[in-house]
Amino acid sequence: MKLFYAIFLLLFVDAAYAQKNMSRDPLISGMLAAVSAANLGQSVRKLVSFQTRHTLSDTLSKTTGIGAARSWIKSEFESYNKDNGGKLQVSYDSFVQAADGRRILKPVVLKNVMAILPGKATADKRMLMVCGHYDSRVTDIMNSKGFAPGANDDASGVAGVLELARVMSNQFFDITIVFVAMVGEEQGLYGAAHLAKRAREEGWDVQLLLNNDMIGNTYGMETDLKDNSRVRVFSEGVPAAETNEAAQLRQSTGGENDGNARQAARYIKETGERYVDHLEVKLIYRKDRFLRGGDHTPFSAQGFTAVRITEMNEDFNRQHQDVRTEKGFKFGDLPEYVDYTYLQKITRLNLSVLANLGLAPAPPINPVLITSVLTNISAFKWTASAVGKDPAGYNILMRETTSPHWEKKFYFTATSAEIPYSKDNYLFGLQAVDANGHESLIVVPKPAK
Repeated sequence: MKLFYAIFLLLFVDAAYAQKNMSRDPLISGMLAAVSAANLGQSVRKLVSFQTRHTLSDTLSKTTGIGAARSWIKSEFESYNKDNGGKLQVSYDSFVQAADGRRILKPVVLKNVMAILPGKATADKRMLMVCGHYDSRVTDIMNSKGFAPGANDDASGVAGVLELARVMSNQFFDITIVFVAMVGEEQGLYGAAHLAKRAREEGWDVQLLLNNDMIGNTYGMETDLKDNSRVRVFSEGVPAAETNEAAQLRQSTGGENDGNARQAARYIKETGERYVDHLEVKLIYRKDRFLRGGDHTPFSAQGFTAVRITEMNEDFNRQHQDVRTEKGFKFGDLPEYVDYTYLQKITRLNLSVLANLGLAPAPPINPVLITSVLTNISAFKWTASAVGKDPAGYNILMRETTSPHWEKKFYFTATSAEIPYSKDNYLFGLQAVDANGHESLIVVPKPAK
């Protein structure tokens, strides 16, 4: 009987697959509508007004340098508590960064700026994190006094994080959401490395980190491409912290593209394209741009799921450049070259993912793909998580081994299921779903007898 219902559901799914489900939660759509391009522009221009946010710049001035910038970011986070009943817990994550003989010449006190929105389910310790970095630079990485506006790199990411905190702190979510303006990215990812290490040592259950670095430019240098309808999500394939046991399992099951970061990227694509109009999420199967890195990298190294969200094209005339005019062309990362409507889209992408996950049940635990007999039927078992809300049901996701994203979903209400598709030919995942359609992150079943 169970197999009969599964086959019936499969026939229904096959018939409807050409139609993409765009069902949207009105609560999430309302939050997306509240994301303001004007606010994003004001935040970018305010950050630029500090003249430089170089990691080693002035910390005493109230108007210039990284000290003034971090003070303003903290006060901006705190200002949102006037409208949300004081829900945000705002603080500096301070630490002393030792000299590295390269870009840090002497010990220096650095400060990430954090705003924590606690989840309403106090027994549920899961966290989501979203970040951008607030330091900036010019051509000479050690120039701590020159005008370094950093409008796109990465005032755009910090402006997005601030706007997310403003809008989302007016709602309640089941799990904790942490908004972070990172320091020291340009000098060596030092702020992110410190926070990732702290999160590991203190046992934070970080389910996902979204790193937003350069999300406001739509122009591609040299190629002359202008693209405000696509965004890249970079994700590692083989986890940086993979154990030997996990490596053996991956090699035996063909799971090279099914690490947690890849699953998160697929989730971001599906959720973001559902909620944000005229935006295509491009999955880039690399940890970051070619031979480059960002603030998600230290979190990956600590074993957390982390991805990078970045504009589709880059303009290197605006990146890490002294502000100057040569042969009539103006170089520099200035606020007039940021596309604030595009920045609004990418901020909404982040919000759709954070909100959908913040309202969803926890993923199923101990999912297994049963291998006791040779068969063309794939049978699964799993257990409902003991934390968070009770799921209304579960999706088994399926795709061809060559497909970059999930192609079909099969819905079940029990904690076991069979589908007439061979595990030899397809890859599978599982997620929990609540009655309103909020889906958990995707977990991959392990083979078991």
